[in-house]
Amino acid sequence: MIQMLHSGWAYIALLILIVAVVNAALGFFSNKSFREKDLRIPLFTLIVFHLQLIIGLIAYYTSNYYDTMRSVGMGEVMKQPELRLMLVEHPIMMILAIILITMGFSKHKKQLTDKGRFKTILLYYGIALLLVLSRIPWGNWFS
Repeated sequence: MIQMLHSGWAYIALLILIVAVVNAALGFFSNKSFREKDLRIPLFTLIVFHLQLIIGLIAYYTSNYYDTMRSVGMGEVMKQPELRLMLVEHPIMMILAIILITMGFSKHKKQLTDKGRFKTILLYYGIALLLVLSRIPWGNWFS
């Protein structure tokens, strides 16, 4: 049940992150003013990703993968690509992405110009998007 919630919420998280990056890029490159909507989109992204982290941590520690890791050890996990992805690479990259989203949201508020705000969100959220896309377990999503 929790794994299904984590996977379903991930679609929402990915979609809102893409919207936040595209909105920041459009704002940055078109020199538009930073409006209330431009604040709400990254804020909503931040909230969605923090909820995903909580759901993900519960899913991680209640998963069959975690039980396998406990029985075979980390040495064996690192030798098997699927286990390494699910138990090491995916969690680390997603946590790093959430850290970047959090930093980007915090830093954009300190910018004095609209262009600076859009640029900060674009940079931090954009890198977070790349990290997320690099370590989504695509085989599990489409099976």
